[in-house]
Amino acid sequence: MPYGLIAGNGRFPLLALEAARKMGMDVVVIGIKEEAPPEIESLGAKCYWISLGALSKLIDICKKEGVTQLMMCGQVKHTKIFSSIVPDWRLVKLLAALDTKNTDALIGGVQKVLSDEGIQLADSTLLLKDLLAPEGILTKRKPTSDEQRDLDYGRRIAATLSQIDVGQSVAIAERACVALEAMEGTDAMLRRAAQLAEGKPLRLVKGSRRRGHLLFDVPVVGPQTIAVMVETGTTALAVDANRTLLLDRDELLRRAEDARLTIAAYSSTT
Repeated sequence: MPYGLIAGNGRFPLLALEAARKMGMDVVVIGIKEEAPPEIESLGAKCYWISLGALSKLIDICKKEGVTQLMMCGQVKHTKIFSSIVPDWRLVKLLAALDTKNTDALIGGVQKVLSDEGIQLADSTLLLKDLLAPEGILTKRKPTSDEQRDLDYGRRIAATLSQIDVGQSVAIAERACVALEAMEGTDAMLRRAAQLAEGKPLRLVKGSRRRGHLLFDVPVVGPQTIAVMVETGTTALAVDANRTLLLDRDELLRRAEDARLTIAAYSSTT
């Protein structure tokens, strides 16, 4: 039976589909109209487009194509929850039953609905294991002592933040938490932090929420992350090893080296 892939925005779904093609895997791609890049149409064995709120149509497509394993690849902006997207009856019922509308609650609810229909969420990094960040310092430049103290502090904050499922990232300057990520996303959070820090160098910590799975909302870092770090005066980045995707890794690290940034991946258990 073919795998299914729900495509959100960014490079993540494209890279996953390219990897599937190289492996000779048939993947039915289901693109979110409001998010997914048009290039997915040429990469999947079959391609369908659905609106963000069309949970029933998603289930119908999976049953039609015999999909019982479904990967979620690519970001869907959390702010879409509060936009003009019209949910179908299944999603309306699900939303009404939720006490909160954070990521774990929403996707967890969708996961339960899919499971009841015989469709299981699969590891979203299944096709891209070689892109997961290995443990260690990934750039030639190691963190300075000041950067290391900020990163260590930021990792403690990110670990605490993960318990309430608000956002993945924090911005630190001089052992002070300048900004926490919520629905705006990491890039917008860094830009806000730069305004607050008034020229002080920032450090970015991106956590994986320490879940026991990689089914959804996997942290992603790419060349765009480096561009925003340079723009905002962010000199160091810490991620969770083996739980963070490094998209276009060679280009990402080249840009980091050119900008004299440092990137470190730490075990998520420490």
